[in-house]
Amino acid sequence: MSTKEEIIQKIIGNKNRPHLNFSLKHKTEKFTNNLFYTLFDAQACVASNIKQLEDDFKEIYKLACLIKDGSCETIWNSFLMKLPTILESLNLDAQELVNNDPASNTIEEVYLAYPGFYAIAIYRFSHELLLLKTPLIPRLMSEYAHSKTGTDIHPGATIGKSFFIDHATGTVIGETCVIKDYVKIYQGVTLGALQVSKELRNTKRHPTVENNVTIYANATILGGETVIGKNCIIGGNVWITKSVPENSLVYHSTEMKLKPKFN
Repeated sequence: MSTKEEIIQKIIGNKNRPHLNFSLKHKTEKFTNNLFYTLFDAQACVASNIKQLEDDFKEIYKLACLIKDGSCETIWNSFLMKLPTILESLNLDAQELVNNDPASNTIEEVYLAYPGFYAIAIYRFSHELLLLKTPLIPRLMSEYAHSKTGTDIHPGATIGKSFFIDHATGTVIGETCVIKDYVKIYQGVTLGALQVSKELRNTKRHPTVENNVTIYANATILGGETVIGKNCIIGGNVWITKSVPENSLVYHSTEMKLKPKFN
């Protein structure tokens, strides 16, 4: 039987990831929340919060970037320049939720209580950082939103304006997915790949959804060549692997049979 010291040495010997520092994960989660509050909390002081966010970003960037190339300052300044535009986009997303969800009473309710909106917000932050070639941090941000909302949006996805996710739980949007403007999706929707292979890494694996499409709960749409045409309505629980022409309605027909009577 191994002694305690031997067990400790075996554990140390198998910890062969010297750069794996879990403080990066926790500090990124804190940065993500502070970023959200800075843009939406009326009580937040934007000037002081931006300074704190800059300090926090530099700290997590240092942990994430194994090669010091001096790009941190450039990335942060570029991201900061994008924040007003990101906020404008998120305000459109929130308004789309208010306009289309009969259960929403005010836009404040959307900002405070809608997991779909929070997931979209963190996506828009992480997507911009990914475009700036920020290492690891965008994925940590998206996975944090995933853990809080049950919504998995890869930061590499491309999503247009006035995006709507209702209920949110179980929604999956893949890395190379393209979603145009005024798209509405519901819980459990998967926009995924037809096959999983490392050789397909640099190819478009996920579908394209054109303008003004509604996709209802638990629909599954797969494949990089699959295009859902504009103005389509995709019903719940459908399975789609081929393109759908614009203005289409796709749904499962319900078959009802009467139960036999027993005397």
